[in-house]
Amino acid sequence: MCKKLIIVGASGHGKVIADIARLNGYEEIKFLDDDINKTYNGKYEVIGITDDIDKYVDEYDFSIGIGDNKIREKIYLKIKGKIPVLIHPRSIIGEDVEIKEGTVVMANAVINSGTYIGKCCIINTSSSVDHDCYINDFAHICPGTNIAGGVKIGKYCWLGIGSCIKQYLSICDNCLIGAGSVVIKNIMESGSYVGVPTKRIK
Repeated sequence: MCKKLIIVGASGHGKVIADIARLNGYEEIKFLDDDINKTYNGKYEVIGITDDIDKYVDEYDFSIGIGDNKIREKIYLKIKGKIPVLIHPRSIIGEDVEIKEGTVVMANAVINSGTYIGKCCIINTSSSVDHDCYINDFAHICPGTNIAGGVKIGKYCWLGIGSCIKQYLSICDNCLIGAGSVVIKNIMESGSYVGVPTKRIK
């Protein structure tokens, strides 16, 4: 039986998800996007808008090709069908790692033993999540990010490219960690944090 997938969000991020989906055995891949001028995303056909999701739930699985955490949640809540975990075969996943539906793990990412990854997270290219971490729903771990062991990442967090998180720290919900930033103490207040070490900015 042919495996079919619709990716919501005809973006560059969506094209990367399409590549991973093909490596996960999906033979037919289509897109939905609210930009009505888009007819293709790379070689993949755009067949409708997000309001069309319900038309396809019986025939297709779904993935979400949108980087923005809050928008990704809104799309997730619209989808009543199957939303698989998609894992690039060139990533490394510990045997007792738990990954919830809709999460995408990209090439060369490493997720070590004892880690929990929530719903619809993005574990992006060449990022590393060490042992016994907890990453809550709708977080985005950007390329090249390094998370040491025992770290807790809150819901909707965005860890910018190349950021580093010291071991056994907690970052609360709704935090943005800037590109290249280094977190060396707990973050207990939502907001944007940048620098080495990080400081909150308004």
